[in-house]
Amino acid sequence: LRSVASAGAGFAGFAAHLDISPVDGDLLAIPDASTATRLPWKPEVVWVACDLELFGVPLAHGPRNVARGALERLKAVHGVSLKTGVEAEFFVLQAPENAASSPLIGDSVLDAQAKPCYDAHALMRKYDFISKMLEYMEALGWKPYQADHEDANGQFEINWEFDDALVSADRHAFFKYMARSVAEAHGFRVTFMPKPFIDKAGSGCHAHISLHDVSTGANVCGDASNSAMHGLSSVALSALSSILEGAPALAALTNPTVNSYKRINCAGTTSGATWSPDAIAWAGNNRTAMVRVPDAPRMELRLADMAVNPYLLSAGIAALVHDGLDRGLAAACPPPSDVNFYDHGSEASAAARARAGRLPRSLRDALDALDDSAAMRRNLGDAFVDSYLKLRRAHWDEYTAELSAWEVQQYLDC
Repeated sequence: LRSVASAGAGFAGFAAHLDISPVDGDLLAIPDASTATRLPWKPEVVWVACDLELFGVPLAHGPRNVARGALERLKAVHGVSLKTGVEAEFFVLQAPENAASSPLIGDSVLDAQAKPCYDAHALMRKYDFISKMLEYMEALGWKPYQADHEDANGQFEINWEFDDALVSADRHAFFKYMARSVAEAHGFRVTFMPKPFIDKAGSGCHAHISLHDVSTGANVCGDASNSAMHGLSSVALSALSSILEGAPALAALTNPTVNSYKRINCAGTTSGATWSPDAIAWAGNNRTAMVRVPDAPRMELRLADMAVNPYLLSAGIAALVHDGLDRGLAAACPPPSDVNFYDHGSEASAAARARAGRLPRSLRDALDALDDSAAMRRNLGDAFVDSYLKLRRAHWDEYTAELSAWEVQQYLDC
């Protein structure tokens, strides 16, 4: 144990979907002792986040390494720290052994309303599972403050208190592991797939963002005199402007799967709202925009889905914040678009959408945007960007090599 704590645990990086050859030596996972966490459901086991090293140097494309580097540079250059809080959405399904016909079967036929959001009965049917999650999170010191049934049948959300972005990323990673484990113990299956049901809202990972002075800890995102820009400061507007400009490239990180683009480009759902953006715009307390300002001094990025790597979520946001502060983009920030972006019949909405521009239509489009992003390459490094593109483009190629049932249905008799 002492050896692993100091020298790290070795394993074959090629086997872990990292951009490493099978002929390379051991990849070392160096534990960060500050993250050591006893599994609440198995207290004799400790989970610990690790930083990756290869040949004695940090792995340039190790996700936690990338996040740590981006966050530290933001502090060193601009004197601000990034704090985040995530809204973790997920579906609870029948356990695999109870779902012979399909792995995607909602657990209860009673959870079938067209608009099930905040339904107390649906929440209570999963009370034992959800309450156990909250009990464990409280024991871990995360300060959970909300759990509810979300907008799709069988979909739930759990929120906990925001913190430094790397701490939030560690907790986000552990949350996914814990949710799967606790669900299985209760006879359920949890999925973080962005869009498992085409007619239901997908599972987002809304990230609440604030910037803080590293010396005083004060939040620097608010300016009460700037009511036209929903109370955001010039620092926040510089960051926001860069996030809007860099959104197509950011999507490659925050929406990393083929399935992700069925969530952000969804035509509609049975509930009447997708709760996901398809236009690159910001607004006040308006959930149809990509960035919402529920109350200054914070912003909510509604782009990411639950397939996102928690560390790359923090890294991508930090990279664009850094870029915006470097370039002083506050004056370039467009005005808020306080319209209903889901109302495609509205002239005001259509005009706002035309000004805003669209998010990528597919993973391939997002990857191309990342490839061309000077801001991402400058702040995350070419080594990471090129490695990420290599792996995700292989994922895209694997998808395009598949023959879908839709193609057979459409073209069999052409």
